[in-house]
Amino acid sequence: MPASATKALRVAVLADSDTRWKWGALTATRVCPGDTEIRLDGYLLRGRATPTARQLREVGVDADSLREVTAVEFLRAMEGAGEGDGEPYDVLVLALVGGGVQAMLHGLGRVWRDRAERPVVVTGYVGVVYEKLADGLLLRHGADLVLANSRQDAERFRAVYEGVGADPAAVTEVALPFLGGAAHAGEHDPYTVVFAAQPSVPDSRKDRTYLLERLIRHARLHPEREVLLKLRSRPGEHTTHIEELPYQKLVQRADPPPNFRLVYGHMGEILDRTDLLVTVSSTAALESLHRRIPTVVLTDLGVREALGNHHFVGSGCLASWDQLDAGHRPAPDAEWVARQGVAADGGYETAFDEARKRIAALLSRPAGLPPLAPYYTPVTAPGYLPGILA
Repeated sequence: MPASATKALRVAVLADSDTRWKWGALTATRVCPGDTEIRLDGYLLRGRATPTARQLREVGVDADSLREVTAVEFLRAMEGAGEGDGEPYDVLVLALVGGGVQAMLHGLGRVWRDRAERPVVVTGYVGVVYEKLADGLLLRHGADLVLANSRQDAERFRAVYEGVGADPAAVTEVALPFLGGAAHAGEHDPYTVVFAAQPSVPDSRKDRTYLLERLIRHARLHPEREVLLKLRSRPGEHTTHIEELPYQKLVQRADPPPNFRLVYGHMGEILDRTDLLVTVSSTAALESLHRRIPTVVLTDLGVREALGNHHFVGSGCLASWDQLDAGHRPAPDAEWVARQGVAADGGYETAFDEARKRIAALLSRPAGLPPLAPYYTPVTAPGYLPGILA
């Protein structure tokens, strides 16, 4: 009998960066069945992007316990949970890059191979999926639930699995777990323009300098507006993607006007005072659209897969800085927005119902869950976690 039948649901989240911790922890609270009390244990995978204390505070998600681990330490913890004095977990959320998910699926399959019961394993994507679709999906295959953040993603995910002969049953349509906040109710005083920066898009000094210069130019052209450059991390901190050319350094060579500022903090709080959200391809665009904030995806550097803004083709949000300087305000396409899991009309409240039903059904299986069976197994798989998989 699962632990949830007699006590609070025990959920573990393994994450490798601040954004994935945010996605994983919020997903855990969204997908757990009904009004069940949850005990949430967080595990932060030690590595380049392990979040700092400041980044964790900015995410704003609390856990009952939170500790940093290596991959081997995490597998040992999962092996011990349910054995001896260790309490078993009901649900495990893997909030990792694709290769990390696959390594954990192989490792967990080994440590649980003689276990009568195991947790429901859930994984997915932290935002917009615009590259390495097949590779990333096959690396995630084998989890009990592979979450798709929109109807469009669910259809694409199933098509990939079916196309290679893999079982698509794990694909479960949900929505991004961090959407929310009050809808935009009118312009603020001062009118506020926010540029949501990304650590690696674009990646060249020329392009990043150009975007910064255009943002500063917009501030000069509109001195009555507040123009904010929203940054993901402070110097020395890391996120999921490596930031070789942080805007903090580039702005030192500029001479911005008084109405231009760099800001940090929780994206939801920044959006509370935003009248126009501008980005190249950040997931912040979906948060903004969910709240009915005018949202622009820039075309100045082209519409290209490498930038990720090709994902927004047909959205009605594509525009250039020249258009914005002249006063253009985008009108999003309602059908496109609906297919992205963005539903400010109340549909978001039911977006996680199917995932809850699936997890509840898996937890109640009298014979327990089948062994984990990852689909994609490169020759190097046994070398991922030496000492554990041997």
